[in-house]
Amino acid sequence: MISQNRIYTGLYRRIWYILNKRRFKKLGAKSFINNSLSIQGAENISMGNKVYVAYKTWLAAMSYTDTDTCLLEIGDGTRLGNFNHIFATNKIIIGKKVLTADKVYISDNLHEYYDVTTPIMDQPIKQIGTVEIGDGTWLGENVCVIGASVGRNCVVGANSVVTKNIPDYCVVVGAPARIIKRYCFDSNKWKKTEPSGNFIN
Repeated sequence: MISQNRIYTGLYRRIWYILNKRRFKKLGAKSFINNSLSIQGAENISMGNKVYVAYKTWLAAMSYTDTDTCLLEIGDGTRLGNFNHIFATNKIIIGKKVLTADKVYISDNLHEYYDVTTPIMDQPIKQIGTVEIGDGTWLGENVCVIGASVGRNCVVGANSVVTKNIPDYCVVVGAPARIIKRYCFDSNKWKKTEPSGNFIN
């Protein structure tokens, strides 16, 4: 027997979907955002099917730099945790079945800070690298990904700060993040590595 809570939740999500479908660049079937903190530039946000965005997440896709286009794309089946903050000024691509914990920050931009006579909040936003999070990757609690990409099926440990590209099938930790394990297809095992990603024999 289906509980009343499940019926109510399903009905609420369906109504939300109908009311918001035209608001986004794309809103795939059965996708849902739970009581967002803020949605900016929804016309530049594309979500695949069965995307779930948890409580009080802030999504933004605003062309505040000199880029001609702006896109935040979230792939099928991805689940974003509570209080995430994802801000694209050019392009952020989050793959399929990506999972994030709470309080994850992903950005392709930074505030300028070079002029010491001007408060940083009054300085322009600087465009940095395009961000891509590969399919199947897991970002732990308080992870920051800033102007860098993370490969597919990676694990990014809690409190890590990713500022350089991470290849596929890696475990990374730290601030700045460094590789500590990588999947070895020759042995079909996860093996310890040097920070460069080379296996430790």
